[in-house]
Parts: sequence; C-alpha cells; structure tokens
Amino acid sequence: MLFNYEAVDNTGAPKTGSIDAVNTDVAIASLQRRGLVLTSIHEAGQAGSVLSMNLAIFDRVSNKDVVILSRQLSTLFEAQVSALRVFRLLGSETENLVLAKKLTQIADDLQSGSSISIALSKHPKVFSPFYVNMVKAGEESGKLDQTFQFLADYLDRSFELSSKIRGALIYPAFIVITFFVVMILMFTMVIPSISAMLVENGGNLPSYTLVVMGISKFLVNYGFVLLGIAIVAGFFLVRFLRTPAGRVAFDRFKISIPYVSSLYRKLYLSRMSDNLSTMLVSGIPMVRALELTATVVDNRIYEDIINTAVEAVKGGKTLSDSLSNNPKEIPGIVVQMVKVGEETGESGAILKTLAHFYAREVETAVDSLVSLIEPLMIVMLGGGVAILLASVLVPIYSIASGQ
Repeated sequence: MLFNYEAVDNTGAPKTGSIDAVNTDVAIASLQRRGLVLTSIHEAGQAGSVLSMNLAIFDRVSNKDVVILSRQLSTLFEAQVSALRVFRLLGSETENLVLAKKLTQIADDLQSGSSISIALSKHPKVFSPFYVNMVKAGEESGKLDQTFQFLADYLDRSFELSSKIRGALIYPAFIVITFFVVMILMFTMVIPSISAMLVENGGNLPSYTLVVMGISKFLVNYGFVLLGIAIVAGFFLVRFLRTPAGRVAFDRFKISIPYVSSLYRKLYLSRMSDNLSTMLVSGIPMVRALELTATVVDNRIYEDIINTAVEAVKGGKTLSDSLSNNPKEIPGIVVQMVKVGEETGESGAILKTLAHFYAREVETAVDSLVSLIEPLMIVMLGGGVAILLASVLVPIYSIASGQ
C-alpha cells in the first residue's frame, strides 16, 4: 500500500513524500527510523474527513485561547506533570475544537520523540516564531514553567493593549458611519422630494439651498457611478497595500499623521521593548531576540531599523549605537536607557521598564485621542444635519410666510 506523509526532520525542516508499506504502523516505523517526526500520514487517494475539512476552513485560534493555554501549561509543568501527559490532558479538555486537534497532534509528535518547540513550530498559525523560540529557550534552560508564564503575561499585555485601542475607536467609527449614512439618506431620499416642492412654488432660493439641491441631484443621478468608482479604487488600493512598496508607504503614513503618529510610535516602541525584554530575560541571545522582534513589530519602518541593528550588533557595535541613527523613530530616552542596560548588564530589566512606560503612554494617548474625537464627531454630525435641515426649512418657512 502507498502512503502519503508530511513530516519534519531533526532540524525542523518540513518533508513530504510517499512510502510503500504493508500497513500504517509499518510505514510510521520506517519513517521514524529515518529520523522524521510525522505530522500526518494517510493512504494515497484517501480523502480527509468532513470534520478535518471544516477545521481547515475555520482554522483559527484566538489570542485569548493561547494566553489561557500558556497559563495552564505553566501550572502543569510547575506541578512536574510530564509534557506528553500535559498536552494529552489539555487536548481532551479544551473547548476550542481546532486547538484541541492541534494539541493532540503535538502530543502525538512528543510521543514520537519530538521536542516541544519542534512540535509547536508545525502550527505557525497558533504559535508564532517568537513563541516557539521562547519555548526552545525554556527547554534548554529547564525552566518551561517560567517560560510559559512569561509568554502568558506577554500575550496578555499585548492582547489588552490591542483590545483597548480597538475598543476605544469603535464609538468614533460608529459616529462617522452614522454620519455618512444619514447624509446619504437625506440627499437621496428626503431632499429630492422637498426640492420638487420648492421648485414648483417658485421664488428665489438661498444659495446654500441651491448647493444642497445640486449635490442631491448629482448623487441621485450619478450615485451608483461614484459607488462603482469607490469600489474599484478601494480594490486597487488594497492590492497596492499588499505589495512591499504599499506596505512600506502605509506604515510610513501611520507614523507621519499629526498627533496619531505619536500613538503609533509609542505602540511600536512598547511592542519592541516588551518582546526584547521577554526574550532576553528568558536567555535568548541578543541577535536572535532582535531578529524575532523584527518579525512581530508589525511596521516595516521599525522592522528595517531592527534588522539594521541586527547587522550592526553582529559587526560588533552596541544596540544603543545602532538605534541612535534613527532619532525620529527612536527617541533619545530609549537610546540612553538601552545604553544603561548594556553598561550594567541589565538590558532585560531596563527594556521591561521601557515597555511598561510606553504601554502607559499608549493608553494615555488613546484616552486623549478618543476624548478629542468624540465631541468633534458629534459636532460634525449635528452641524451637517443642521445645515441640511436649514437649507430646506428656511425656504419652506419663507413660502409659508409669503402665503
């Protein structure tokens, strides 16, 4: 019988292929003798189950699930429970079906002789390179319980900060959407009816009323054309933003917007400091910590700065010297704090202090931004509706008074 398989070798590199064997057990044993750790094996031509296909479609594990999982792992490893039993237990108890399946696969890999970090690396949608390398460092130091606690705390902080930003912007976004919906409905449904009545009654109309009637007529006649243009423009904009040049342009735009740029810069500095601190405290070398931080900072400008720092550190320069070449993106206080950490050998603790400082700064900036946006949006919404109503009610009142 012919079996198709997917596996990873002892370096973590993925391998796929097929093997001829009498049955599945013989095929697995043969592949394990080659030093491969299986991720899946099935008879050639055999289709996956309906459940597997559904899980592939909804293959998503939330950040909250990973935080809870990390805390559970920390507790169980601290209680000296074996790794295989830990993942078997959590795989059977987890309510998220996708996560349960992945934990079971990790347990199978551990039973086949894989390390925890290699088993986790086969599920990049759930466990990022940062997460995997942290676990690898924990395996090497023998402190997996502390490592998972660090990871849970870090992910919790990251999730809380991102949630605060998203939550704070929901209300302003709702007001903006409401404003545009109300304006469109007024211009396309209310104004045309009133305009017809005003024209029939004759008389001189105020200039602002004529402007409003003109806009209304244009939207009624060419609204679908504008909608089509907007959709096409949006499509090409999204395609451009997915290109490397578009991503760089958008990331640069985010840190250049007046006032909002300060929020983004503090967010990226907090994320960068928190990542570096967590990894350095866990024993990951500086160069590797910088490489991983570059992949999770989520801004190409800061990613390039960190990658440049990686090359500089490899060449013998200090991290503070490299960061000092970017005064616009990296404030002097950050450079000086990093330099102090390098001189005292306490880089991890110094970076943790920076991370907490900028996390508080982000929260303050978000609160200030929301307190500024909310009344501004309300005034815009009320002012727009007031101007619109005045443009039609004043002529109607004039006609009524004339009669």
